[in-house]
Amino acid sequence: MSARPSSSGAADALLEYRDQNYGNDPTKVRESDKYTDEYVRGFVEKWDELIDWDKRSETEGSFFINALKARGVRRVLDIATGTGFHSIRLIEAGFEVVSADGSPYMLARAFENGRKRNHIIRTVQADWRWLNRSVHGRFDAVICLGNSFTHLHSERDRRKTLAECYSALRHDGVLILDQRNYDSILDRGFDSKHKYYYCGDQIVAEPEHVDEGLARFRYNFPDGSEYHLNMFPLRKDYTRGLMHDVGFQRITTYGDFKETYKEHDPDFFVHIAEKSYNSLEEGEEQKS
Repeated sequence: MSARPSSSGAADALLEYRDQNYGNDPTKVRESDKYTDEYVRGFVEKWDELIDWDKRSETEGSFFINALKARGVRRVLDIATGTGFHSIRLIEAGFEVVSADGSPYMLARAFENGRKRNHIIRTVQADWRWLNRSVHGRFDAVICLGNSFTHLHSERDRRKTLAECYSALRHDGVLILDQRNYDSILDRGFDSKHKYYYCGDQIVAEPEHVDEGLARFRYNFPDGSEYHLNMFPLRKDYTRGLMHDVGFQRITTYGDFKETYKEHDPDFFVHIAEKSYNSLEEGEEQKS
């Protein structure tokens, strides 16, 4: 998603510190276009407190790097760059990476994080629903990580985004997308181990409202500041079904980076969707 200021005044306003604004009833705000307004400057500046890079590297290990190398990937489009964690890890692993995000604050922070590590990140501000309008060329892989796909609140937007990802891939390309285990949250309540992703010390990240159409998460920081994100609670099989519908041929789903898991145990699911045709019978797939 993308904020496209129409004037220099609007552009300057993007740099201001301002509060999140969800109106009188925050649980009624269920719009994909809200994305850039949620990531206000103050929230983004705390994002690297929320996502501890060292702990995230430890828990993920080389899962994504190995998955991409196993498929012969060289050129990667990271469409949910955030502050640059995965883009930088992949650059350091030898991949050619283009980093896209809808938030100008996130892209600025990602560029700075890359510079501190002696990398120049190629950044593009892009709305996923019109991804190929902003990002040109074809890629061996598209990644959408950090539970980012749940910022899309309508099925039309989700289908459009997946179709744009499909189009951005070479004929044998792969999409890697992750999401929280919303099945468990919806069916059993929130009981995260906080082991993957949200692992900063003394940070509280938990839902304050959940229904079939909204998961509103609250983020509390040690300095007393509080922020929110309104997200759509994707069920695992629903996400897989959308991927099939737009043309992905083979989808493998991992739970907390493991191929075998009990349905309600993982905090996160990772879907690896392959575009190329394979030798499986029609309608058959590898499932985890």
